[in-house]
Amino acid sequence: MATASVLDHTLWGGKLFDGRWRPASSTLQVQEPATGEILGEVGRSSPGEIEALVARAHEAQVGWALWTAEARAALLRRTAQVLEENRSSLIEAIIRETGGLRGKAEFELNGTISEIIHSAAILIAPEGHVLPSHDPSRLSLARRVPMGVVGVITPWNFPLILAARSVAPAIALSNAVILKPDPKTPIVGGVVLARAFEEAGLPSGVLNLVNGDADVGQALVEAKGLRMITFTGSTAVGRRVGELAGKHLKRVILELGGKSPFIVLDDADLEAAASSGAWGSFLHQGQICMASGRHIVHRKVVDDYLELLTHKAQGLSIGNPMRGDVAIGPIISSRQLQRIDEIVKQSVKAGAILAAGGTHSGPYYAPTVLAGVTAQMPAYQVEIFGPVAPVTVAEDDEDAVRIANDTEYGLSGAVYTGSVDRGMRIARQIKSGMVHINDQTVHGYAGVPFGGTGASGNGSRFGSLTNWDEFTEWQWMTIGGTPVRYPF
Repeated sequence: MATASVLDHTLWGGKLFDGRWRPASSTLQVQEPATGEILGEVGRSSPGEIEALVARAHEAQVGWALWTAEARAALLRRTAQVLEENRSSLIEAIIRETGGLRGKAEFELNGTISEIIHSAAILIAPEGHVLPSHDPSRLSLARRVPMGVVGVITPWNFPLILAARSVAPAIALSNAVILKPDPKTPIVGGVVLARAFEEAGLPSGVLNLVNGDADVGQALVEAKGLRMITFTGSTAVGRRVGELAGKHLKRVILELGGKSPFIVLDDADLEAAASSGAWGSFLHQGQICMASGRHIVHRKVVDDYLELLTHKAQGLSIGNPMRGDVAIGPIISSRQLQRIDEIVKQSVKAGAILAAGGTHSGPYYAPTVLAGVTAQMPAYQVEIFGPVAPVTVAEDDEDAVRIANDTEYGLSGAVYTGSVDRGMRIARQIKSGMVHINDQTVHGYAGVPFGGTGASGNGSRFGSLTNWDEFTEWQWMTIGGTPVRYPF
C-alpha cells in the first residue's frame, strides 16, 4: 500500500504529535524567508504540557525496548524509504522553508536518509562485553541499555538532518524521543520526521513533537523523567542548556557555534584555495556552524588570494532559489540580516577593507569579503552566520597556527598547502574537533564522529561510530547458577 504524502497539510496542520496528530490550543505560522509567504501552520506547545508528555513517552519507551534489534532496524529502513518516496516534495519544502539552494536541499535530504540507514546499521554491533570475573562460577557482563526518554532541540539552518542525527540513533537504540525544532522551521525540522516515522509504523508515543519558543525548550530540559538532551545551536543558548541539564543531572550533547579557521599557505594552489574559501564562507549564505569564519592567509600570497576570492564573491548570483538557478539565497530573517550588516559595518569602521559586498536588498545579503581583519574587529571575534569572508594576514606557519587557535571556538578547520607533510604538521596543532587538509571547513556525514571542542561543544560526538556511546549507558550484570550465601 502506498504511503500518504509526508507533507499532506490536512493531516498535521495546526496540530501537535504524540503518536497521533491532535489539535493544539494555539498555532505557529511558518514563513518562507524569500517571499514572506505563509507555508503552513503547526501546533504550538505549552510549557505546562511537557511533563505529561514525558511521562507518556516513558510508557511508550518501555514497550519499544522490547522490540528486537532486527525489528527496530527494519522500521528505520522503512522510514528512510518513506522519505525517498517523498523526495521531490521534500526538496521543495527544504528550499522554501530554509531559503537554501536546491543542492543544499538535496544534500540535506540525502544526509537525513543516510543518518537513518546508518542508525539501523549500528544495531549489528555487540550490545556489551563479557568481563573478567573474580569468581569463576559467576558470569560478569557489561551491557548497554537505553537512556530512556531523550529530548532533541534543533536549529533552523539544516533542520531535517540535524534532527535526524539525534532522533534516528536514539530511537534505534530503544529510546523514546521528544523533538523540539526551531520555530522558524518546524515543518521540515519536525513534521517531516514525525510523519515519516508514523508512516513506517513506529509505535505511538516513541516519537513526539513540540513547538514553541525558549520557554518550551526550557521546560523540556527541566522535565522530570527526561534523561538526556541533545542541543544544536548557538553557544550562548548551549551554555544555558548545559547549565540546566547539569542542575538536573541529565546527560547533554552540545554542538554549538564556530569560527573555523581556513589557512592558506604560500605554497597553496591559490585558485583552488579561493574556490574552497568562497564555498566555505558563502554556502547557504554562510548560515552554517562550520563555515570558514576566518581566512588566515600567508603574507606572501594574500594579495593574490584576495583578488581571486573577491572575483568569486562578485560573480555569485543572488535571488530566490525557487525561481532560478542562483548561488546565494535569502537570509533566514530580517533580524539575522541586520546582525550580519552591523558586524560588517563595525569591522569596516574599525579599519577592515571592504573588498566585495557589504550591501543588502530585501532578504538578500551580498557575498562579502573583508580584507585587513585584525583581532580587535568583530568580524575576527564573533560567529557571523552570514555570507562574509574575513581575511587576516599570517606572517608564517607559526603565526597561522596562533591565529587559528586565537578563539574560544573549536569546531572545524582547514589548511591549504602544496605539501601534505606541512599541512599535517599544522593540522595537528589546530584545536578543533575536525580539520581538513586541502579542502574547506564544511563537512559532515553519518559515518564520522562529528562535534567540536571549547565553546563549540562539550566533547560529545554525533555519528554512527559514536552513537552507542552517546545514546545508551552501561549496566554491569553478574549471573550465577548457585545462590551466594554470606556470613550474616
